[in-house]
Amino acid sequence: MGQAERLTQAPTLTGLEVQVLMFERQWWRYEGSKDNAIRELFQLDPIRYYQILSGLLDTEAALAFDPRLVGRLRRQRDERVGARSARRLSRRDLGHGADRL
Repeated sequence: MGQAERLTQAPTLTGLEVQVLMFERQWWRYEGSKDNAIRELFQLDPIRYYQILSGLLDTEAALAFDPRLVGRLRRQRDERVGARSARRLSRRDLGHGADRL
């Protein structure tokens, strides 16, 4: 398969998806909180924005668009998920320990 064929078959990003990735590159440049910037720029609730971002991070198109950014955001997401799981496990262990007293 030639390069031209691969380019025409490459997954593409929507305008919103490109804007989300561009925002993630430089969101700290905006005044105020990130959530306020999300509401103002995208007219989205931050929860919906993060749902879009999370789904976007799992796409090949996003990875092709900005591999470094997507890799960093995937690592951050994985760290947060791991931390949440660890907190749940420690709470569960504490709960079982209290039952044995």
